[in-house]
Order: sequence, then C-alpha cells, then structure tokens
Amino acid sequence: MNLQIISIFFWQSLLVTSSLFAFTVPVLGKEIPTRKISLLNQIKRPKTQMLVQSQTPTSQTEVISVTGVKVNSTDKGLEVILETGVKSDRLQVTPKIEGNSYIADIPNAQLRLISGDRFRESKPAAGIAEVTVTNVDANSIRVTVTGEALVPTVELFDSNEGLVFGVSTVTLTVQQPTQTTPKPANEDKQPIELEVIGTPEGSYQVPRTSVGTKTETPLRDIPQSIQIAPRQLIEDQGARDVQDVLKNFGIVQSVFGPSRSTTSFGIRGFEGLNTLRNGLRDNVNRSTLGTNLTNVERIEVLKGPGSILYGQGNPGGTVNIVTKQPLSEPYYSIELSGGSYDFYKPAIDFSGPVTSDKKLLYRLNVSYENSNYFRDYIHGILLNIAPVLTYRFNENTKLTLEAEYQNRSVPIDPGLPAAGTVSRNPNGKIPLERYLGEEGTDLGKRRTYRIGYDFEHRFNENWSLQNTFHLLSLNFDQKATFPLSLQANNRFLTRRIQEYSDSIWDNYIIDTHVVGKVNTGSIQHQLLLGFDLYRDIIFFSPTTQQNLALINVFNPVYRQPRGSIAVANKSLTRNDAIGIYLQDQIALTGNLKLLLGGRFDYIENYVRNTNFLTNRTTIAYQPDSAFSPRVGIVYQPIEPISLYASYDRSFLQNVGSGFGGVLYQPSRGTQYEVGVKTDWLNNKLSANLALYQLTFDNVLTNDLRNPGFNVQTGEQRSRGVELNLVGEILPGWNIIASYNYIDARITKDNTYKVGNRINNAPENSLSLWNTYIIPSGGWKGFGGGIGLYYVGEREGDLGNTFQLPSYFRTDAAIYYRRNNLNVALNLKNIFNVDYFQSARSSLQVYPGDPFTAEFTVRWQF
Repeated sequence: MNLQIISIFFWQSLLVTSSLFAFTVPVLGKEIPTRKISLLNQIKRPKTQMLVQSQTPTSQTEVISVTGVKVNSTDKGLEVILETGVKSDRLQVTPKIEGNSYIADIPNAQLRLISGDRFRESKPAAGIAEVTVTNVDANSIRVTVTGEALVPTVELFDSNEGLVFGVSTVTLTVQQPTQTTPKPANEDKQPIELEVIGTPEGSYQVPRTSVGTKTETPLRDIPQSIQIAPRQLIEDQGARDVQDVLKNFGIVQSVFGPSRSTTSFGIRGFEGLNTLRNGLRDNVNRSTLGTNLTNVERIEVLKGPGSILYGQGNPGGTVNIVTKQPLSEPYYSIELSGGSYDFYKPAIDFSGPVTSDKKLLYRLNVSYENSNYFRDYIHGILLNIAPVLTYRFNENTKLTLEAEYQNRSVPIDPGLPAAGTVSRNPNGKIPLERYLGEEGTDLGKRRTYRIGYDFEHRFNENWSLQNTFHLLSLNFDQKATFPLSLQANNRFLTRRIQEYSDSIWDNYIIDTHVVGKVNTGSIQHQLLLGFDLYRDIIFFSPTTQQNLALINVFNPVYRQPRGSIAVANKSLTRNDAIGIYLQDQIALTGNLKLLLGGRFDYIENYVRNTNFLTNRTTIAYQPDSAFSPRVGIVYQPIEPISLYASYDRSFLQNVGSGFGGVLYQPSRGTQYEVGVKTDWLNNKLSANLALYQLTFDNVLTNDLRNPGFNVQTGEQRSRGVELNLVGEILPGWNIIASYNYIDARITKDNTYKVGNRINNAPENSLSLWNTYIIPSGGWKGFGGGIGLYYVGEREGDLGNTFQLPSYFRTDAAIYYRRNNLNVALNLKNIFNVDYFQSARSSLQVYPGDPFTAEFTVRWQF
C-alpha cells in the first residue's frame, strides 16, 4: 500500500459514505405517526391499567426506549412520567426501599434523552428532596424518588404517554412499594411542568461515558481508570482552559508556560497527551489546549493506552473534549467575567428548537477574551464562535452539523533559566515576571477552523450505526524567541528567534462504526466494529532562525540586533492512517463482565524538506503497521462494588532511521492495571482505586557504536497508585478529589543513567475541591468552594540535573445562585505562593500563576 492508494481509498470511502447517507435519509425521514403529549390535567384516562411487574425478565426481553421524562405537580404530590408511547405496559419494574428513597429498577429500558443520559430534579414538590432517572447499564434504568424526611408512597399505572409514577408526600409512616390502582389526578388543577435541560445542575458525577469503549457504558463496567470533569465543575472553578480543569486529576501536569500559547501535558509519568474532540482524534487541538471552554460540556480523561479505539498515540492517556449540543427547550445565557491582569470576557450561549415540532435544534456559543498575564509583555486575545445544528428525522435517526472558529493571539513564552529560579545563581534571583523573549516582536497567531457532521441511526433496539467526519484546519504565524545557552557567569543568555507565517496544519478524519447486541445462550454481547481514516498535513512556510545578541537576564535590554540566518527552510509533512477495530463487551453473568478488543493500523509518513542555505531538497517516506490488543475483566460481588483488571497496548511511530538506513520501529506502550470502583450514598458518591504498571519500550537512545545515530534500546517504566473520589456527600455539598503516586524511571538507556526519574512527574500529588450551596431557607443559593492542590518535587530533565520544588496551592470561591442569576467570585492561589509549574530544560522553567481574582455574572433564562 502506498500514499496514492491510501489517498484514493480515503476519498472514495468519504464519497461512498456520503452517497449512502444521501440515499438513506429520504427513507429514514418518512413521517412516523405521533400525537401531541398533553399536560397532566388534559389527559383523559377512562381506563387506567395497573402495571404488572416482573421480578425476573425473560431471556428475550425487549429493551424499551424512554425518550422523555416529565415531573408534574398533583394535589397529592407529583407524577413522574417515563415517555415510552404505547409500550409502557411491557416495562418490567422491580421496586425497593432504601432509607428515604423509593427505587424502581427497570431491566428492559434505556434512557435516550436528547439532553443527555440522566434526568435529575431537586425539590420538585414539598416533601420530595430529589427525583432521578439514570441508565444503570446498556439494558436497564433506575428511577429514584427520595423523600426529605420519610419515604414517599408510589403507585404505578400506564397512560398514553408512558409509565406514570404517582408520588404522594402525605405518608406518615414508612411503607413498602404498593401496586394499587391509582386515583386520577385532579384535572381541575393546572399542573406545573418541570423538565431538566442538559447536565443536572450541581452534580459533579457523570455515571456513563463512551471514551473508554466507544459505546455508552457505565463507568463501573469499564476496566480502566477514567475521570470526568462536567460543566458544573468547570463553572464552579472558573476554569479558563483545559489546563485549569486537568489539575483536578493530580498526575496531569502542564509542561508549557502560563500564557497557554501552546500546551502539553504529562500523564502517568509520560509527556504527551492524546486529544480527542467528541471522540475523534484531534492533533490540532493538542497544540491549542490553552483555548477557552465556552462551548465545552465536559472533559473526559482516559488513563493509560487508548490505541485500541483511537490509533497511535502516547501511552499515558487520552483527553476527550465534549462540546455542548443543542437542547430541546429554549435556553439563553449571557455571561460577563472580569479579573486580575485586565482580564475580561463576555460570552453568550443560546439554544433551543428552530421548528415547532422540535425536530431541528440549534446551539450557538460566542465568546471574546482579552487579558494580560503576570509575565511581562504577554498579552492574549481569543475569539470563539461555535454554532451547532441537530436535525432529528425520527426517534431513531439524527444528524448533527457542527462548526467552530477560534482566533487566538498570544506570544510564545520562552520561560526562565533554572539558575536564578529553582537553583542558585551567584548574581541573585531572577524575578518570576521577567520575560526573556523579544518585547513587542514575539507573536503567536493561531486561527482554527472546524467543520463536520455526526450521523446516527438505530436500526432497532439492538443495532445502531454512527458515521462521523471532521475537518480541522489551523493557520498560524509565529515569531518566537528560544534560549540556546547561559554564559559562564550565569548572567547573559544566548538566544535565537524563529519566524514563519501562513503555515497550515490540517486534519481530516472519518469514523464509521456499528454497535450491536446479541446473545449466545445466556451470555450477552455488545459488539463494536468500525474503521477510521485519518490524514494529517503540516506545511511550514519558509522558516528562518536568526541568532540574537546576548541579553542580561537581570537587566534586559530588548530589540537587540539580529545576527546571521542560521536556519532557512520549508517543509511538508503528511501522515495517513487507516485503522480497523473490533470490540466485544461480554456479560457472562449479571456481575461478571469481560472486555475483548483488537485494532490493526497501517500508517504512512511522508516528509519533504527544502533547505534554502544549501539549496537541497530531501524526501523521506516511512510506512508502519501495528496491532493493539486489549483484555479486561470486571467482577461485581455486590452492586456498589466493581473489581477490575486489564491489559492494554499502544504504539507511536518513530520517524527516521538509524545507522545503515534502517527505519525505526514504533515505540510500544504496555499497561497492566487492577482496581476497584465503588458507589456510595445511593450512587451519589463514587470512588476509584487503581494500581498500574506502564512500560514504554523501543525508545530512541544514542548508538554507542555509531556516534551521531540512534538505536531503539531505550525503555521507560511507570508504576503508580491512583485514588479518585467524586460526587455529592450531602444535598448541596459536592466534592472531587484525587491522590496520585508515580514512580516513573528510566529502565534502559545509553544516554541517561538507568534509574533516573522521568522529568515533570511528581512522586506524590494531591487535589481536593469541594463546594457547598445552601439548598433551602432564607440563605438559599449562597455558597462557596475551597480547593487544595499539592504537587511534590519533580526532576527538571531526564538527566536529573535540577529539581522543581514541591508546592501547596489554595483556591477558593464565593457563589450566589438564585432563580436565573448566577454570581461567582473565584480566588486562585489565595496565599500568593511562588511555585514552578514545569520545565522543558535547564533554560526553560515556567513559574505558576500568582494570586488572581475573577468575578463572573451569568443570567440564564
């Protein structure tokens, strides 16, 4: 296979997929008879049918779709309606009482809401603390009605809308679930209709995700560590970008500067974080993780290798950025933020139906950010526009069109020398705000364009198809200064400036997969079969590097004259890849689950480079292939506890050749992980304990026999323990916490000493963030938050020649939330601790942000 073949295959596949879509839509778009759903006081029930409950479903159980949830007030309390149409009499309900909660498990239903996979309404009626409806697994849901002081009485009946839970709050004693014929609701009283939109407010817990399996799966059924930051956490912490969010997961450390001009991370001891956007590879996003979070719904972190689902990448982990999607009810939000260092940011978030039948929905997020930074001469501007359209042809078929434009301008931060910051300099300390680039000259302009579609179709309750295509383009101009050496007296720095303009980085990716549920006897299977095609093109326009005059780090004079041109070239890099993957989620029994999967990838790398100083053009071509297996097992001795173990592999292409022209082989990551996941407090609080060993081999190191060349005999290994806690401890009190221990070391190398610690990987790190919002009374809506973050000592380079000291940082917040008004004051690093975030070398150390304050006002209606 060569580049021409894979290129033809890529575009033919795209055309075939588009053609299939074009011919399929008219058929799928046939009108399905529907009726308008009346309010409770308009429903006529001449015949009420008591639901027959079954404790043990049959082996051929039909899974019923619940397409909507409503909570309506009645004279007795309220009614909870699961909208299923005419199929509600087929639901099999198993009720039970736990504390003050009435719980009904339905083993043959699946929640399929446009706004998400969980419904939650706090205090819908007097005496009722909360109503929740959630997916338990791929085949069942759970309805929970919690009383404030006593367990409510619940009666079940059918209606033309679906299954109705009639809830009474006048009970004086605790009762077991009853199955008596209910009395009709008071039709003379106008009901109050409540419907949850989007992520439940106040909740940090996300019980299901697709990032670990590409299927909607409960976290407790996935044999791998996954942490999720929902929108509520992002807003509570006043996070500006992905870097602000990932600090909650402890081991994820930034290795670039506070200006967020470009951002990279280390995870489980290894630098380099794979990035996804809505489940698709997004290498452009990897260089722009510093952008804001205006249109981001949640951020998911998959710990360890992810090649089985997403192809080549670094072994430490993957971040999936999930964007906001259109809502079925009108929603409008206007926000204004301002704070330290002349920061201000207006933003809007509008969503709702375009048509009266709610088949066409839209969402629009727009924001503008303008800010200085605590480092001298660094000023940033960011404009973000993100429209989304969703058209639902019927209950089984929908198409989402999504676009985004980002325009970001901020200088590249060259950092500070270690001597004078984290280690001794005989001339004194270098001020942390000191900028050692070229004032008024350095720039970094990045314009990002995204456009794509997501087509989903369910053939029936067991089989579905998803086809997604994204085009991402980054256009960038850059003038950046970077250090070369610190002179012997540790006072003067030699530098070089790099300059280019109108360079382009494009990503094309198309992914198609089918999900199917089949049974082999009593064993249940959820199959995933798919393929993806990927193209990555990076064009650097004519690029020059010029030496600059020495700069005094203690008394800098900027705009020094430039020297001769040291480098002048242009380059074109093209990466093509095709991957085929197969996965089977097997339920051997109700509490024993097996995950098997494998993926085959074929990739090609092509580089053409022209050196203008030598007037020479070189061309390099390198193909590679790899197979990535995965095995995992989950055992649940009791419902709240999941014990798991897994084995995963990843690969990462090494471009180039060693002595004799022998092409490098891909580096391979191998991970073994065991852990336990638990749910407490009626599934409101979750914990995950994981132990892992991750080995990265085929690492390049010096060839001792042939100086100037490399061999692939290097190896690095990381062992660690992770403990994560997230959820609601008490009504209004939410928490997310993480402790991480990492022992990441070099185990084989010809350059560095075996046993050296991997740089930017702290042995111990701890994060704790919790908030409390007063849920009732005269002070309802007032609250606050406190965050504690500890990062241990880290090595600054692989040679372990200097260390970054440990630090302890404290954040806080004050809130007022009432009706449609949200006001927040976020205080970061409130004790103004001097600390160092990361290092790239002994010449590039990056200090963390000092004390900052940010005030936000949001009006939602």
